[in-house]
Amino acid sequence: MADKTAKEAAAKAAEKGKGFLKEFKEFALKGNVMDMAVGVLIGGAFSGIVTALTNDFINPLISSIGGAEIAGMIRLPWVNYEGLDADQIKALSLDYGDFLTTIINFLIMALIIFLLMKGINKLMSLGKKKAEEEAAAAPPPEPSKEEVLLTEIRDLLAAQNKSKKE
Repeated sequence: MADKTAKEAAAKAAEKGKGFLKEFKEFALKGNVMDMAVGVLIGGAFSGIVTALTNDFINPLISSIGGAEIAGMIRLPWVNYEGLDADQIKALSLDYGDFLTTIINFLIMALIIFLLMKGINKLMSLGKKKAEEEAAAAPPPEPSKEEVLLTEIRDLLAAQNKSKKE
């Protein structure tokens, strides 16, 4: 009897596992999830482009125009830096240059996403305007035979009521 119960429990667990896998497959293969995955991959690749733009073009321009060093760091006054190598000094300092570079990367990405969304919204509104213009330009549909008949009956009844009142 215990053997039968164990087999039934194992069968139920296997069935739940199949149901879970089926449910996960339906979720993972939905259009929105796949679109989001593609977006994340493209975003990751695009992030590398923006980082290269910032490091290789914008930071040198900032350095050459203002003479400021974007890759700077602040040494903490309570830390003794004597006898430390460059990596240890960097680990014990506030690296504002990397922080500023990250902020510049973020601002560039936000600007590009904003411009992309603005363009997409503009294209969508143009499509809606065309559809509205086509709908407005189309003549109203002819009334059905039933509507014409009901209109005639209404007019006849109105005429009869008017003649009775006179």
